[in-house]
Amino acid sequence: MKKTVTWILIADGTQARVLEHNGPGKGLTVINDLDWSIPPMQSQDIDTDRPGRGFSSGSHRSAMEPKTDPAQHREAEFVRSVAEVLDRKAQDGAYDRLVIAAAPIALGNLRKVMSPHVKRTVVAELDKDLTNLPTAQLDKHFDGIISV
Repeated sequence: MKKTVTWILIADGTQARVLEHNGPGKGLTVINDLDWSIPPMQSQDIDTDRPGRGFSSGSHRSAMEPKTDPAQHREAEFVRSVAEVLDRKAQDGAYDRLVIAAAPIALGNLRKVMSPHVKRTVVAELDKDLTNLPTAQLDKHFDGIISV
């Protein structure tokens, strides 16, 4: 009988890691090549130019605001890249079930970009940011979801 492999994605908008769970009492194992991060940036760090100028009727000019916040866009792209890796790994059969623990905004972004295949593997979601917790302290957050 094939063992059931559960992956746990711990993520926010700038960092993510995947842990593996192979059954009750086996604990959580860090998957080393599935650990991502981008340096957090503020909007003012990304926007180096002044806003463009628009003309209204007459001779009045006004500054144009960007349609999207650059920091939010950057984080959404990061989450999209994580979702793409999860999809490739799911297609390869690397895991059977997925538990997601993510900061609320990152969780919402993940839901939008996850493939239908990955969505079918999701067995639980926690809208908590656990990215800064050491692996040894994560067990208690998954009680009732998996037997660590």
